Amino acid sequence: MNRGTERDGAVTEHAASGRIPLAVVVVDREGLVSHWSSGARRLFGATKEEALGRPAVDLLPVSGALPEDDDPSLYGAYGAYDGLGHDLETSLDGRLYYPAAGRARLTVPERDRVDVLWWAYPLIGPGPERLLVLGADVGRLRQEDGEDDPGFDRVAPGFALHTDFPGAEDLAGKLPEILPSMSVDESARIVGQILELGYPVLEFSQNDRVPVTPDWGVPRRVERRARRERAAQAAAQGLPIPREHSDEAEDLEYTAVRERLEFLNEVSGRIGTSLDLSRTIVEVSRAVVPRFTDVAGTYLREQVVAGEGFPDGAPDTTTMWHRVAVEHTDEPGRWDDVVPVGEAMPFPAHTPFFQCMTSGEPVLVPRISEQMGHAIASQFEKRDIRPLITGRSMLVVPLKARNVVLGFMILLRHPERVEFNDMDRVTGAELAARAGLVLDNARMYTYQESVAETLQDSMLPHIPPRMAGCDIATRYLPGTLLGRVGGDWFDSVKLPGARTALVVGDVMGHGLNSAAMMGQLRTAVQTMAALDLPPAQLLRNLDDLAQRLGDTYLATCLYAVYDPIASELHIANAGHIPPVLVRAGDGRSELLDLPTGAPIGVGGVPFEAVRVRVQPGDRLVMCTDGLVEMRGEDIGVGLATLCESAAHPAASMDDACDTIIRALNTRGGRKDDVALLMARLNGIEPEDVASWCIGLDPEEVGRARAVVREQLHDWGLARLADTAELLVSELVTNAVRHSHGRPVELRLVRGDTLLCEVDDDDHDLPTLLSAGPFDDAGRGLRVVSMLAREWGTSRTSAGKTVWFELTLPRR
Repeated sequence: MNRGTERDGAVTEHAASGRIPLAVVVVDREGLVSHWSSGARRLFGATKEEALGRPAVDLLPVSGALPEDDDPSLYGAYGAYDGLGHDLETSLDGRLYYPAAGRARLTVPERDRVDVLWWAYPLIGPGPERLLVLGADVGRLRQEDGEDDPGFDRVAPGFALHTDFPGAEDLAGKLPEILPSMSVDESARIVGQILELGYPVLEFSQNDRVPVTPDWGVPRRVERRARRERAAQAAAQGLPIPREHSDEAEDLEYTAVRERLEFLNEVSGRIGTSLDLSRTIVEVSRAVVPRFTDVAGTYLREQVVAGEGFPDGAPDTTTMWHRVAVEHTDEPGRWDDVVPVGEAMPFPAHTPFFQCMTSGEPVLVPRISEQMGHAIASQFEKRDIRPLITGRSMLVVPLKARNVVLGFMILLRHPERVEFNDMDRVTGAELAARAGLVLDNARMYTYQESVAETLQDSMLPHIPPRMAGCDIATRYLPGTLLGRVGGDWFDSVKLPGARTALVVGDVMGHGLNSAAMMGQLRTAVQTMAALDLPPAQLLRNLDDLAQRLGDTYLATCLYAVYDPIASELHIANAGHIPPVLVRAGDGRSELLDLPTGAPIGVGGVPFEAVRVRVQPGDRLVMCTDGLVEMRGEDIGVGLATLCESAAHPAASMDDACDTIIRALNTRGGRKDDVALLMARLNGIEPEDVASWCIGLDPEEVGRARAVVREQLHDWGLARLADTAELLVSELVTNAVRHSHGRPVELRLVRGDTLLCEVDDDDHDLPTLLSAGPFDDAGRGLRVVSMLAREWGTSRTSAGKTVWFELTLPRR
């Protein structure tokens, strides 16, 4: 240990600043340990996992009293040193607002009793930290600084009330390295407060003091340092290394390896805490700054960032690399404008980055020369990066997985910091290997999530917000714990007569198989709905289909048909939870009492349908059980919450859906996916509907044209009269020609579009034909398909309906 002297308030040194391995502990405002360095683990015996979050008084030597068998003269009277005689417990309890220091004896497992020196600094500022405690092993100090003749008779910790001596800058540079879990700003704030409150020193007598600076390794005697210098000189001259240095070289190598392993283990514990790719990238960058490097820039291949599959082929000069993170200890914002996160760029073949990405091996540049700095800067148009990189030591390490380079990290050290060496290259390679594995896991998870979301999106319909006589809003939430795909679905299908089919279903189970089954059932429901099957018959057919597909899966389904003209719901249920109807008049909500029915796939069970009268403005809420069912809770609680939240007033349909989701999805514990469909049943007013019975006489076609023109003039839609007349004439002519005796029905409905329907008693559906120049028939439907916004046909119980829609003119 080097000793200095203090005379008249000035501290001088006989040799170099004192160094001692320090334990660093940060205590938060609740008295709990929030930071525990590797030095603290070695000194106090507790691992980081055991210490974090525990009361500091349970882990630290809170009392400064000495055992009765010790000689107090060896330690000095604490009260004589600048009034610093309080126990550490006083600082831990927050009763002191100025720095304190002391000495204590504690028992560490497998190490017997240890003499501990401590310094406590109260911290102020916006962060949660309240106290910084530095600790050192005085017994180790004696052993290392003089095994036979320590040269001093008393050791006690103290403070220099100023920093006017060599070593202050060393503390400012080293302390952030042993506070790796803190940001640059936080560690800089703590260092500034230490230097302001007083530099930690060791007192060997009433006059002799040595400033203490943190050191990663063990303290070494001045003589040993001289041996190392002689060994280095001999190696530089090509001479054999003196034998006196061989044992120490082994010690140094062991210590260095141990420190590197501790660093890598600590980094491994800090990265990969989640499978989120963006968060993992940030964790990897922050794990190495500032302990291993001062600047860390992370680049990933385009396919990795995009969440696509594994990158194909070796990278080349055309490969685009995305800068996904930049972490540094420079002043805030210095790198942001020059090398912004999110930029994509290729790298020329002459750069060390290209060498790293193609070889898959680390590339070490001890110092970036002006020439290399200029070559690197030439890639950045209108930005001069040379001041940021020239003179710095650089290490480029690949981020690999399964022998494929996913990206690389550019590590830079400040010019005044020691250069990267071969051991750093090995450490960087191991760091990159671990980071690459973590990134690949996150990449694979992100890719699988993307595939699952794409699959789910392809299976869920994109429902228009407005259908005939109703507004619709939907929500889908994937399962939180059981994968991103499931068997829940919703749908809406346009039906003849301005009606709309509303569907919600749930295939039991989770994963891709359930999603595939859901896709088959949803397609079947759409097909059968287009045939205008009654709800009970549709579920009967769906159950038969499920039986043919296999008995592995069951599904529940709720199928409702809304008739906005008749103001009626026609609903059938197959084992699904009932829907909620919110009345527009008084805002009251109720669960509709429906025959439950058996799930789809049970087989041989009849289904029943009921009709429910509704009023314009009523809202129908249909959902799957994942929204209302909670483990350990009766489903009736969820259904009651659904009713209550559905009745809550909302400015829009989307707001109403969000209100329901917030009320039911914040209870915690939800695992299942959720499908929610809400329909506001606006209805169609009687004055917006006009209908006529058309006789089977061909002359009635002219009357059909006349009544349509007159009605459109009354509705203010005269601009549609010519087109509507022509199309009605074609449809009525065909209906009159093919009818079997029942009059033809013609109906116009004015809504978001103009709907025209023609019903007859013929069950044969017309088809679009390719009529030749001399054919007498087959042109009518082609005219309809060319002039109508939409058109279609469907069977009815009495025959068929042929319809078309025209877009309303803008007002």
